[in-house]
Amino acid sequence: MKLRTIPYRDYEKGLPQSGQHILAQQNADSVIVYQAFNPRIASYAVEHQVFGGDHYSYSRMTWIKPNFLWMMYRCGWALKENQKRVLAIEMAKGHFDEILSGAVHSAFKADKYESREAWQAAVKNSEVRLQWDPDHDPYGGKLERRAIQLGMRGQVQTQFGKEWIRSIEDITDFVLEQGKLVESKALDKLLVIEEQVYSPNSDQVDLRKLGLT
Repeated sequence: MKLRTIPYRDYEKGLPQSGQHILAQQNADSVIVYQAFNPRIASYAVEHQVFGGDHYSYSRMTWIKPNFLWMMYRCGWALKENQKRVLAIEMAKGHFDEILSGAVHSAFKADKYESREAWQAAVKNSEVRLQWDPDHDPYGGKLERRAIQLGMRGQVQTQFGKEWIRSIEDITDFVLEQGKLVESKALDKLLVIEEQVYSPNSDQVDLRKLGLT
């Protein structure tokens, strides 16, 4: 896996400025998602190219983010406690769509579910949580556009962590280097991960329920 970077000044060109969109770096058949962990979990993942070891728990929900700058907001450019190692994870688009297909909103949406009881039943029966959060600029400022994050538990989490990963790359050094530019307000020099709008397979994913239409 070799991540493509671009100057931040070019990042927003062609991207939607409002609405709910999945932004991600993608290739013909794969997509990149991000997670941040403490060094013990991250070191095992990079060495073994799967998640596991004594310090990773498959009994806790784990969250993935396909949007680089949203991940940077969440981990504070790799300076937040227990999020000081940032991993870029490559997976097949088909498996990412499988995760999307089982996603249920983490909060009740009256326009997506017949009733609160129907939503609660969907939550109980689903292993994937979906949240749309404000996207953020490099300084952490909220944007009108919303970004997705997906939480996994149970069998889906196990499949993701042990079977679906094509590669795991530690990008912490890159993140820290770019974070210093943000801190010094040198956005003219800032590099970010190149991303485009991701379109799930509509035969597999209910785009309306997901909030993409």
